[in-house]
Amino acid sequence: MNHPPQHPADPDLARLASVNLNLLVPLLAVLEERSVTRAAARVGMTQPAMSHALGRMRRLLGDELVVRQGSGLALTPRAVELIAPLREVLRQTARVVNFPGFDPARDNRTITLAMTTSTAFVVGAELTRAISEWAPHATVRIRTFVEPQPSDFTDDGVDVVLVSEAFAAPYPRERLYENRWVVVAHPDTAPDAPALELLESVPHTAYDARHRIAPYAALDAAGVPYRIGRLVSDFLLVPQLVARAGGVAIHTRRVAAQMRRQLPLRIEEFPLPVPPLGIDMVWNPRLADTVFIAWLRAILVEATTEALVVG
Repeated sequence: MNHPPQHPADPDLARLASVNLNLLVPLLAVLEERSVTRAAARVGMTQPAMSHALGRMRRLLGDELVVRQGSGLALTPRAVELIAPLREVLRQTARVVNFPGFDPARDNRTITLAMTTSTAFVVGAELTRAISEWAPHATVRIRTFVEPQPSDFTDDGVDVVLVSEAFAAPYPRERLYENRWVVVAHPDTAPDAPALELLESVPHTAYDARHRIAPYAALDAAGVPYRIGRLVSDFLLVPQLVARAGGVAIHTRRVAAQMRRQLPLRIEEFPLPVPPLGIDMVWNPRLADTVFIAWLRAILVEATTEALVVG
């Protein structure tokens, strides 16, 4: 006669029987959002219910977890320690209860990609086409920004952010593609003038950013004189202004090549050695569906490769 296997009693698991594990999801929401109102909206609870859940977790853990600070909430040291393990526990739980996992042929979720306007200009069409082809019932949403803010990586249902390596991100990132630097100029510039001469003699239209892009650092290091004639806060508008209003600019080859299909634009290789600009994928740290992440990562890589070959 076969007897069922014996499992040693685990006192920690036994104690969990007295804990309402449904409190863990709202707890993580409060700790990450640092707002009872936003946390309640995120998990579909009313604000009073969220406040009640927070009170129960405070009593269970013997810690205030969040405390009023000015107009917002601040985390206690214990709460800061809880975020990473709590997030991982809920991810593991999601893997168990979500079996058999993401099915692109039938899934009807909204897939949200966030990126700069320049990145959307280069790869946005190919990405939306590929996702729609493989997940025909899903809704594809592209959110654009000029410069990413911390909330862009986690808020409003974003799944993944495509962002230049020039912008910091508080979460792990992986390279999607690289884009080399070029000089773009108005077609009326002297046709025989090399790129370095154009940069020295023609007023620049430049991206008005808080940080200096690598090509300008290379020009400064080499002692190359130049003059900034215009500044614009959206990187995508730079080659358009050059094509319509004259001048010269430093930009990425992929954007310039796409723009030249619509506007008269001269493109020359950047004359000094400078590393290409990397575009990275940064996944929402709250996204627990590993099957979906692997699928979307493969789509991003394949669609971006196709877009760059065409471009």
